[in-house]
Amino acid sequence: MSTGIKNLVRTLDSVDFLKMDRRTFMKALGAMGAATFLGTYKSEIVSALELAETKLLWIHGSECTGCSESVLNAGNPDLVQALEKLNVNLAYHETLCAQQGIWNDGKLVNTAELNSEILQEEIYKEGNYILVVEGGIPNGPDGSGRYLVIGNKPFKQTLGEAAKNAAAVVAVGACACWGGITNAESDVAKDTDYRGVAFSKTEASKGMLKELGIDKPVINIPGCPAHPDWVLLTLGAVILGKIKIPDDLSAVLDEYNRPKVFFPPDHVVHDNCPRRGYYDRGELDEEIGGPGCLWKLGCKAPYAHADCGIRRWNGSVSMCTQAGGPCIACVEPGFPDSSRPLYVEREDVGVAGTNIDTVAKVAVGAAAVAAGVHAVRRMGKGE
Repeated sequence: MSTGIKNLVRTLDSVDFLKMDRRTFMKALGAMGAATFLGTYKSEIVSALELAETKLLWIHGSECTGCSESVLNAGNPDLVQALEKLNVNLAYHETLCAQQGIWNDGKLVNTAELNSEILQEEIYKEGNYILVVEGGIPNGPDGSGRYLVIGNKPFKQTLGEAAKNAAAVVAVGACACWGGITNAESDVAKDTDYRGVAFSKTEASKGMLKELGIDKPVINIPGCPAHPDWVLLTLGAVILGKIKIPDDLSAVLDEYNRPKVFFPPDHVVHDNCPRRGYYDRGELDEEIGGPGCLWKLGCKAPYAHADCGIRRWNGSVSMCTQAGGPCIACVEPGFPDSSRPLYVEREDVGVAGTNIDTVAKVAVGAAAVAAGVHAVRRMGKGE
């Protein structure tokens, strides 16, 4: 943890957590990882939640389960620790729950203890849960949604039933946010017609909830996959009442429903990239494996609005560009089409519209001038 963040944590540690206004709370979330936040305010969280239990209903559309794996890979706290500290009942998660869908002659049988489909229906009826959606939702063929059928039911229908009684809806991962890879341009894209929960690519008018006629605010946590902190801290803010839905959403979300604290409109991954100094000096790698800037290898960090460079991944020790992989802007609503081709330089477009070759030439020229000035000074001193 950096010295600045340590100092901020010390300052916030002396502040009554329950009396924080939303703005201060959101700043704390932006500065801290999930581990630091939950550790710093452990006793206050327990006090705030000692009488309340929050149910979480996590459903899966068409996806690779990568976002669930990302959350499960959270190290400190891990998912179980976070759920315990936030007093969350993970009532349903298709990948993790032990129940199966059990049918006999086309009818559901047994009880919710053994049958996942009955469990889902009981949760719908009880209501007052946070709905987490992972994965894209097909509208095809012909509006039927039958390109994805789970438990004898189109997933499109499942989403509608789950969203109606939800206290809040959170879309996790690029696929759930705006279609992601499932919505990429292809020969079958028009037939499958994949959507996100509230968006289809950049179009809010084509989100699946709009298609279903359901008016529910949605918080988008994009990424391929989403960072565990983004998911856990957003859920924590909602559960603790620090983000009031829908009242606070216009202030805390950007135009694509992303929390601005994690996806700042005025900040891109490039700003804090560990390779940024190489870009500024015009040292641009043209082959994988070098130490320089990855722009010419297709890096899209100048267009990706996320705090990856500050928060880092894998226990806050690394990130894509640090490990040698160009950023693919997986948090942006046009992904993956807007990032294609992934590992090819965007010709004639640099940061803030600057031609990248010009940047390189200016950097090299500036370095040469600086060297020349230094040499003149040395001669003047008789060195």
